[in-house]
Amino acid sequence: MIRHLHIENYALIEQLDIDFHPGFSVITGETGAGKSIIIGAIGLLLGQRADSKSIKAGAKRCVIESVFDASDCQLEAFFTENEFDFDGSECIIRRELTSTGKSRAFINDTPASLTQLKEIGEQLIDIHSQHKNLLLGKENFQLSTLDTMAQNGDLLTAYKTEYKAYKTLAKQLEEALEEVKGNKEEEDYLRFQVNQLADAQLKEGEQEELEEEAETLEHAEEIKSSLYNAANHLQAANDGTDTLGLIKQCISELHSITSVYPSAEKLANRLDTCYIELKDVAEELEGQAEDVEYNPKRLEQVEERLNTIYTLLKKHGVDSVEELLSIQRNLEEKLMRIDNSDDFIEELRQKTASQQEKALAIAKKLSRSRMEASKKMEKVMVEKLLPLGMPNVQFKCSVLVNPSILTETGIDQVQFLFNANKSGELKPVSQIASGGEIARVMLALKALIAGTVKLPTIIFDEIDTGVSGSIAEKMAKIMQEIGEKKRQVISITHLPQIAALGSHHYKVYKEDTSLATLTHIIPLTYEERIEEIAHMLSGETLTQAAFENAKSLLKT
Repeated sequence: MIRHLHIENYALIEQLDIDFHPGFSVITGETGAGKSIIIGAIGLLLGQRADSKSIKAGAKRCVIESVFDASDCQLEAFFTENEFDFDGSECIIRRELTSTGKSRAFINDTPASLTQLKEIGEQLIDIHSQHKNLLLGKENFQLSTLDTMAQNGDLLTAYKTEYKAYKTLAKQLEEALEEVKGNKEEEDYLRFQVNQLADAQLKEGEQEELEEEAETLEHAEEIKSSLYNAANHLQAANDGTDTLGLIKQCISELHSITSVYPSAEKLANRLDTCYIELKDVAEELEGQAEDVEYNPKRLEQVEERLNTIYTLLKKHGVDSVEELLSIQRNLEEKLMRIDNSDDFIEELRQKTASQQEKALAIAKKLSRSRMEASKKMEKVMVEKLLPLGMPNVQFKCSVLVNPSILTETGIDQVQFLFNANKSGELKPVSQIASGGEIARVMLALKALIAGTVKLPTIIFDEIDTGVSGSIAEKMAKIMQEIGEKKRQVISITHLPQIAALGSHHYKVYKEDTSLATLTHIIPLTYEERIEEIAHMLSGETLTQAAFENAKSLLKT
């Protein structure tokens, strides 16, 4: 539950620090004083999207921070999984916004994401505002409420796991059927492509080798002439010069003076090495020149083979034989799947059907649990609504079962049916109930599930809309009951009957300064509560009767 709330530079709030307590508390104040601003600030702590326009005019950043008592919230798994520090009792959530649009969040001084704020916020606070009354007409809300009442959490988790596996298989089956259908329509063309590639007998590296050979064949005469000329220049040039012979003579000359000039031996040895290498090169040049032949027939064969490869490359839109071979393998695998598609589809059908049965079995357990809980809900809801000015109320939790259709929540459709009168037909609550009746139904539902959900703090934002007098007092007593057993209930109200029953009373008001209008919230003493409730009863002008009435309400 909330122990302390700090708000700085948010909307009309310059600085606000307030302590909250267990039990039932009320917040009052004139319309427009800023009660919704405080709720908006708390919403940011719960992961709601931030808007830099919310920052107080002239400020560079705003800070909202709350200290929670989380000792009874069983949040150890959340803190461990997300690697946040936790001493087992205190949780501090902080949100910072800057005028540049940046937002930062922290849980126990460790940076946190909005997803993490939402996850922990759902386990700390439930804010029920007026617009949430519209949820009463939503089937998912009604189903969720019934599941909460039935304590179906573990069963729902198990079902969703099996349902997700079923939907995955069902999607695979659908995609496989579509693929097979499409493949069968193009099977002949696939076989033609595979046969064409197979007949080509492609080999990796073949294209490069053929292109090199074609280049050689096209320039055979030029290559042969150059190789012979190079060999001749080494062995016997056209002018009669024998290059190798001259080098041989140089070596002999140097050897002849080694006895009188020892350095000549090193030079002679170096030339000898060159001579051996050049002689070897000359012989290789002659050999390669002999090997090069102009072969028009072979050139024609090479060009024909390259044309086959180029045609396939262009047809398949790739650049290499390796890519063509990969396409060939893929097409062969596709054909193999076509050939074995009946067996594959049948196996997938069986897996899907088996998984569907698993999900359906849990869905049926869920349905039975919901049926049992619906009867209990109907009885308790009538008991809670009777004293709220509905002596003839009828309430039914309709559970329609359709085992042939699995949804994310099972096989059930849940609808709350309502009638506030003796006669008349039960109809969906959102269609037949007035605004005040819907508010009372929502409060009764919250009270119903409060004992099941270990939610430490519930904030009711003007849930009393459309009611007054003794009904308001009875609604306040229900909120008192919810606030028992270490639970915190905070009601923002305009009704004195509700304000008088709070264990703690806070007042929100606006102050006009020379520079700005500011919102404040303060706890009220007993005497201040009398005055505030008297104002709520009589308006701006206080009367003695209003004071006496206020005292009487506070003693109730």
